[in-house]
Amino acid sequence: MIVSDSEFADSERLVLDKPLVETLKRRREALLAALRGEAPVYGVTTGMGRLAGVALDARQQAEHQRNLLVGRAVGGPPWLPPEDVRALLVVRLRDFLRPWSGVSPELVQFLVDRLNDGFTPAVPRSGLGSSGEIIPLAHAFQTFLGLGTVLEDGVEVPAASALAARGAEPYVLGPKEGASLLQGSPLAMVHARRGWTETQQLIDLQTLTEAMAIDVLGAPREVFSPVMAGGDDHLRTLLHELNSLVGIGPVRPGVVQAPLSVRVAPRALAHASRVNTDLHETWRRWETMPGDSPSFVDGAFIPGTGYHAVDVGLRMDAVTAALVHLGEISVQRTHRLLDERFSGLPAQLTADPGPRAGLTPLHKRAAGELQALRRLATPATLGSIDTSAGQEDVQAFAAAAGEQLRAAASHLFAITACELITGSQARYLAGGDSVPGLRAAYEWVRSVVPPVDEDRSLGPEISRLIAACRAAYFDDLSTLT
Repeated sequence: MIVSDSEFADSERLVLDKPLVETLKRRREALLAALRGEAPVYGVTTGMGRLAGVALDARQQAEHQRNLLVGRAVGGPPWLPPEDVRALLVVRLRDFLRPWSGVSPELVQFLVDRLNDGFTPAVPRSGLGSSGEIIPLAHAFQTFLGLGTVLEDGVEVPAASALAARGAEPYVLGPKEGASLLQGSPLAMVHARRGWTETQQLIDLQTLTEAMAIDVLGAPREVFSPVMAGGDDHLRTLLHELNSLVGIGPVRPGVVQAPLSVRVAPRALAHASRVNTDLHETWRRWETMPGDSPSFVDGAFIPGTGYHAVDVGLRMDAVTAALVHLGEISVQRTHRLLDERFSGLPAQLTADPGPRAGLTPLHKRAAGELQALRRLATPATLGSIDTSAGQEDVQAFAAAAGEQLRAAASHLFAITACELITGSQARYLAGGDSVPGLRAAYEWVRSVVPPVDEDRSLGPEISRLIAACRAAYFDDLSTLT
């Protein structure tokens, strides 16, 4: 793919087009000319942090860019998964294509080459207590200098060896390039983008499990009327989606209203949709703002605060909290589906009550996932501490908020898979036809996890369904396309 200033996928082979290279050259020349001026430039002609008042001579400036990366690589395992490392490199590449960067076309080309040849630095995913992301970024980009380690098939190998195996020499940093590699919050943006995508999938899937519960429990439909949404557009959209799935449907005799977990789910789903939309809008705004510090804007070096992604972090915390509540509702719905008093079906949804346990163990798995999920609800973004001898007295911990969001999504995928199997089994035992809008959904679940006529080890099947859920993008839940 030809790289330009526009969006590009993080899975494609990249090639720099010639006009872009010329643009990068002009920006670089302008930045180097500005550095020859008399005014000090933070992190380039001076030290960083509390040592910003220390002027550096020409020899020290050359060493300083390398030292910025080496001296801050204080992290350790566990490492980010390879797909997140690649995404981190892609976000850094996007940053370097913006007008305010001013890094050399040689550094950009080196980054493109490493993306294309599968170079995967070992980047820590925890213990990141700086005001920005200097620890993970130091680990990521010291490898360009042949320092630190990279991951190959899950094994750490020296970065120098990995470069040599690719026929690449270690990169030699030019003025300001070490500082530019360390600035901004690209890891938080990776988590925000991927967390947003995973949350959208989970909202779709949880809408599906809610519809299944309405179907198999024979719940009255009036409470799901879109007229009850008032001025809440997210809730109205959710209710319309539910109604398209469950239709008018039969109501179970004697049922006046469904369990509370079924009735309130649309409101919780609407809230999750709302905060996730807010997260999306926030990280999209971040893509329009200079992330370097100082950024090179209109011929001048201007200090920035792109390392303090607190607005992104707080929104990821909010999405995590919304996912926790969806998990609580899902686990309770699963319990109601297993309870013959609510479903009118055999206890524990077993085809042979007594000799066979049925699906109660699924609820135990879901409860365990929920217990782990709840522990992630504490906001990661809050908890600033003085570091750097008082120079850094506030941290955003946005990357940590992203880690929690991604972990929360993983637990909710597992909870959702358990409920999907439970709903599918309930429909199977109920016999007859489901509402038309859900037939394809039941068939999809059963293609991965067939009905449980005899007790069997469902662990591997739950894992397959989780993978299928993560791979699915539902443009239309009724057809599962």
